[in-house]
Amino acid sequence: MSKSRLMATAALCALLPAASMAGEIAVIVKTTNSNFWQNVNKGASAAVEGQSEHTMTFNGPASESAVADQVNLVENAINRGVAGIVLAPSDPEALTPVVKRAFESGIPVAIIDSGLGDAAKGTYQTFLSTDNCAAGEAVAKSMIDAVGTEGKVAVMSYVAGVGSEIGRVGCFVDYLGGNSQIEIVGPLYSQSQMATALNQTTDVLAANSDLVGIFGANEPTAVGMGRAIVQAGKVGKLAAFGFDGNGDLQDFVKDGTLNATAVQGSFQMGEMGVKAVMDVIAGNAVEDFIDTGVVLVTKDNIDTPEAQHVLY
Repeated sequence: MSKSRLMATAALCALLPAASMAGEIAVIVKTTNSNFWQNVNKGASAAVEGQSEHTMTFNGPASESAVADQVNLVENAINRGVAGIVLAPSDPEALTPVVKRAFESGIPVAIIDSGLGDAAKGTYQTFLSTDNCAAGEAVAKSMIDAVGTEGKVAVMSYVAGVGSEIGRVGCFVDYLGGNSQIEIVGPLYSQSQMATALNQTTDVLAANSDLVGIFGANEPTAVGMGRAIVQAGKVGKLAAFGFDGNGDLQDFVKDGTLNATAVQGSFQMGEMGVKAVMDVIAGNAVEDFIDTGVVLVTKDNIDTPEAQHVLY
């Protein structure tokens, strides 16, 4: 653990009121309307099973773009004096002030999935995430393996500026730019809406008949992208890669619509995030960063234990 995080944890422990040593751990995610975040819920639930000291609540706004609603959920958790918070911030800047307020209130916070801005350093105890940059590069390498080093590749992204998107899409694009002559179309932003991604992909496919590859960078975006590929009769005619691992995306891998989908350890984010908060409350040290991993799931490995452990 870094010196700055050790100091922050020590300062938080001094602030912890006796009432917060047990009680509710509030898990607040980007939206509840996603299988990915529901898998986080399953992991968080698993973390509190078999003990009676802490309970867990799970909440999130109706959509990932409803940032103000997420801020309000964190405010409400602080106001009711929860023992700890596990937060997947939808916006790195907008959530920083309320995380600072949690720290000042003596409430430990574990950040999951997407990071906060530099101004939030020292106000939360750990960050649990896929290494999104490494994940983006892994998809880019697979894209080059599939299409070569020339042609057009479209990037179907979700919400601009979110921490996970910056790493995942940014490093995908940067890797292609540094290792190929591939021309990037986009990124286009679906706001994590499947129907929007479907329409955007339909337009991209119609406007770029010479497209050799396409990348859908999160669950609703990749599902919409896959449906558009099927509707356009493009299955097998271009390399397509998704991100996340719900049933729709698994089916797309099995039927060849997608070459592969990169799947994060969403269950692990929930389980390990809640356990990290319980550790802080108990006075135990936690690491600054906990990597929850990613698996590139293909038709060849989808039935292996490694893939089945992360799919949902």
